Amino acid sequence: MDHLLAIAVNECLNEAFEGPRGVGSMFTDPNTAIFETLEQLSAEEASMSVHGATVAAHADHTRFYLWGTNEVLRKGKQPKMDWEESWRITSVNETQWDRIQNELRNEYLTLMKNIDSVDWNTQTINEALGSLAHSAYHLGAIRQMVKSVKDSQ
Repeated sequence: MDHLLAIAVNECLNEAFEGPRGVGSMFTDPNTAIFETLEQLSAEEASMSVHGATVAAHADHTRFYLWGTNEVLRKGKQPKMDWEESWRITSVNETQWDRIQNELRNEYLTLMKNIDSVDWNTQTINEALGSLAHSAYHLGAIRQMVKSVKDSQ
């Protein structure tokens, strides 16, 4: 069971962040995953406010959530997290935008490794599934924001 759970969670996270593999897809289309979506934006576009938030803030908030999940999976307890701080990004330059994307990718890759080696229990299952749901939510939010950003140009 543990092995099957790890495979399923990894497949869903992979689809959310890297896109569907092969012809089948659970919830994304080709070229619509988080990394593919973020890569098509400049720092200026990632800094455009849509309904009071920026894509850069959503991306960094998603990274922050993944970091928290990784801490729980490694240490077995929730770290102290300043959720308000994770939303403070209002604008980024190209260097900052690249850093946010790279840090998001690093937390994602760390999570994928942690899921392969975690001892599954109610806490770790909830944390992994919560991370999947949270990431899928932000993927949808980011995709809608990108439409607004691109339409405004």
